[in-house]
Amino acid sequence: MENQYQLQWFPGHMTKTRRMIKDNLRLVDVVIELVDARIPLSSRNPETDKITASKPRVVVLNKADIADRAATDKWLKYFGGLGLTAVAADSRSGKGLRKSLDGAIETVLRDKFLRDEKRGIQRHAVKMMVIGIPNVGKSSFINRLSGRAAAKTGDRPGITQTKQWIKIAGRYELLDTPGILWPKFESEDVARKIAFTGGIKDEILDVEDLAYELLGYLKENYFESLKTVYKLDGKADEADKYELLELIGRKRGCVVSGGEIDAFRAANIVLNDFRGARLGNITLETPED
Repeated sequence: MENQYQLQWFPGHMTKTRRMIKDNLRLVDVVIELVDARIPLSSRNPETDKITASKPRVVVLNKADIADRAATDKWLKYFGGLGLTAVAADSRSGKGLRKSLDGAIETVLRDKFLRDEKRGIQRHAVKMMVIGIPNVGKSSFINRLSGRAAAKTGDRPGITQTKQWIKIAGRYELLDTPGILWPKFESEDVARKIAFTGGIKDEILDVEDLAYELLGYLKENYFESLKTVYKLDGKADEADKYELLELIGRKRGCVVSGGEIDAFRAANIVLNDFRGARLGNITLETPED
């Protein structure tokens, strides 16, 4: 399985994006780093700390509305322990988003605001740069803040192609950047989790293998939700991840001639149900891991 993740993750547009981020850091006051609340560590680009070291930063655990709340609380404490200001965000409804972000920015820019005040410098619109790997919901986050369709959205990676400045209610100016992965995944586990959440295009992956691995995790950690959603009976209790996909396939009518299961179709159902939060609020990693 390892080889399928050892792809060329750093084509020309990602090299360009990394350079764009470095070149534009001097224009902003703070960096907003978006991660997926379901995989807060795996969805952090390990190069971010190095690239943005010169700027204050807020870590936003986006998609918190479809993550496990107890796990999200642990992650907020984890990032706080690293000295990072972190907030949970629901960009779909926008509930509490602006209030949380305002508070976080006041915290990380407090020293700057105090210095400016002593010098008699009037506070200007805070310039923010939003960064994150593909499919962490940057465009939805920006649109919710701006109250309009300022950025293109879609449940697939690679929507944002170029940088763009967006004004937000006179208080912020926000620089959106394309999603950026890193040159090579050091961990197969990290690559798999990003693939589970849709951060890697399915067209270049083995979706059946991906669904097997996801089902293995869900059986161990969220089995009751799995049984409820797919109406699985007692057979599922003793089933392994391969048998689980077959049971789900039969429940969802993925049967072909001869009574065999269309594993590819069943795998896509499982992946789409997870990504669409139809399996419940699920987090794929915790700080204890």
